Amino acid sequence: MSRRTTRSRTCTSPAPRRPSTRSSRGTGEDAADRRRDDRPRLTTPITAELGGVAPIIVVPGEWTDADLRYQAEHIATMRLQNSGHNCIAGQVVLVSADWPQREAFLRALHDAYSSAPARPVWYPRSDEKLARADADYPDAIRCGDGTRRLVELAPGEDATALESTEYFAPVLGVVELAGLGQAFLDAAVAHANECLAGTLGANVLIDPVTEDTLGAGFERAIADLRYGGIAINTWTGVLFATPVLSWGAFPGGTIAEVGSGLGVVHNTSLLEDVERSVLRGPFRPFPRSLGARGRFTVLPKPPWFVSSRTAAAVSEGLTRYLAGHDPVGLAVTLTRAMGA
Repeated sequence: MSRRTTRSRTCTSPAPRRPSTRSSRGTGEDAADRRRDDRPRLTTPITAELGGVAPIIVVPGEWTDADLRYQAEHIATMRLQNSGHNCIAGQVVLVSADWPQREAFLRALHDAYSSAPARPVWYPRSDEKLARADADYPDAIRCGDGTRRLVELAPGEDATALESTEYFAPVLGVVELAGLGQAFLDAAVAHANECLAGTLGANVLIDPVTEDTLGAGFERAIADLRYGGIAINTWTGVLFATPVLSWGAFPGGTIAEVGSGLGVVHNTSLLEDVERSVLRGPFRPFPRSLGARGRFTVLPKPPWFVSSRTAAAVSEGLTRYLAGHDPVGLAVTLTRAMGA
């Protein structure tokens, strides 16, 4: 399978996340030698999931104003769910510098990121991560109550810190790449593979018309993404919450170069040698999904959106349905969802 590697700028591939010398090579004067010679004291097989810098690839197309607002809220959710204290929080938005709707999209993203309900920044040492982001990008926009950072970088600007640091805090970056259509998508896939730390999960947003136009080229690009979880028009957090799918880093990590982890969990069908899972969702919510091309949904706004007004009630109702399969309770829950 061929891979195009056209990019708008060069990048320095981030160093893989390494395990602790103490945990695998012991301590003392010979620890460095053990690492160099790959002679760990601990030989028990280990599996683990680590995070990374998750991309959100926005494939340019002809979007309505409603599409721009909805997908902007979608991206804000990917970053702000649990205030960004999440191993699979989207961190870097890859957008086309040549997209005629780029400015309208960025305005919608700024509005959605700023107006999302307040969420406490509580994770230990998050203040240090925010301070690091401020030092890395002093021109970052402070959004909402001032705890959120939006880093917008033009082509050629240094994105090394943004793409190699898992801030684990409400820091969202936008990196622009050249191109439209298949050329942009191939460039974005190559950029995500080569420039962003980690291989845990990637998100791709694409309207149905553009996906149909790209055809086999889109499927090839998805196959080229070296991530253990790929979400198309949904969020990889939903993939994690779908236990029949596998969850873990893209294969290839080792104890010496662990990346985003080793092995997979979930995978309730117990498939062998799983490489990745791909989850697809609808580009438009109900009722705009009616009669539209693409996947149908009955939800006007997914309950996991940070902007959903009925998130708690709908999430509880869906959980109860999974436990008891009561169709009446499901109908009540879906009725509540219409108020999102």
